[in-house]
Amino acid sequence: MTVTRETLRQGLAVALRSTELARCGPKYEGKVRDNYRLDEERRVMVVTDRVSAFDRVLGTIPFKGQVLNQLAAYWFRETSDLVPNHLLDVPDPAVSVAMECVPLEVEMVVRAYLTGVTSTSIWTHYDHGARTFCGHVLPEGLRKHEKLPEPILTPSTKAHAGGHDQSASREEILAMGAVSARDFDEAAEYAMQLFSFGQRRCAERGLILVDTKYEFGKTRDGRIVVIDEIHTPDSSRFWLADSYLEQLEAGEDPRALDKEYVRRFLAEQGFRGDGDVPPIPDDVRVESAYRYIEACDLIRGEAFVPNLEPPAERIERALASYLQR
Repeated sequence: MTVTRETLRQGLAVALRSTELARCGPKYEGKVRDNYRLDEERRVMVVTDRVSAFDRVLGTIPFKGQVLNQLAAYWFRETSDLVPNHLLDVPDPAVSVAMECVPLEVEMVVRAYLTGVTSTSIWTHYDHGARTFCGHVLPEGLRKHEKLPEPILTPSTKAHAGGHDQSASREEILAMGAVSARDFDEAAEYAMQLFSFGQRRCAERGLILVDTKYEFGKTRDGRIVVIDEIHTPDSSRFWLADSYLEQLEAGEDPRALDKEYVRRFLAEQGFRGDGDVPPIPDDVRVESAYRYIEACDLIRGEAFVPNLEPPAERIERALASYLQR
């Protein structure tokens, strides 16, 4: 990895918290992405450096937006023959232009290991005695971080701002009426195909793809496509494969190259989503950025090169050039 921690500390001063791009149309602000409806067919997505966990925005991590955007673009390209996606162009390290879609009101979460620190995680349920999760029967005697017999689909509702996502079975999701059975099943099949591909690619790179979430949308002509991101340190858990078994036997947490590092820090402070967010020290922000970039480098097989320019001006220039094409 070529990015030093000193460079990451420099990045603290130019972390991108939010954007205002009037030329790009109406803005919708998600937890991490600032979305602009450019026209009826295209959406501009700015991936900020905001970090969220426990369904709360917590602060920023330097270069996080650039890492997520470039890694998502990599996966979109690598899986385009497998599952259709919404990506059209990447005019800036932190910006993507995508097809305008209507999101499905469900997240497809695929899990291959018994892990997690949130109150809704599969491990928390199992640790409290539950042996059924989202309709899947779990075997007795599993340890924290242990591999499940096979990957399972554990869909989740999509909470609005201030709410919490809720894991549910297929039958429960359909009973809510937010998505049709046909759309659910097509998206679920796509999710399992993407996860299988991601597992194989990560294994080749010395990583374990532990779990992930996928979001899907419908295009103007009614096709279901994967949207948002694929297999990034925000949407997925990654563990280093070479130390996993040793740490499992020792009862230790596997070394995570993802947002779990931040989640664990906050959980150690007693924060699990309610009340005031504890301040995240710069050292934790820098270490988190280091892990994000390490995952990006390993997966893509090339070094991430951070852009230290002031992001607002850089993004304005890139989009002005893109819109003039």
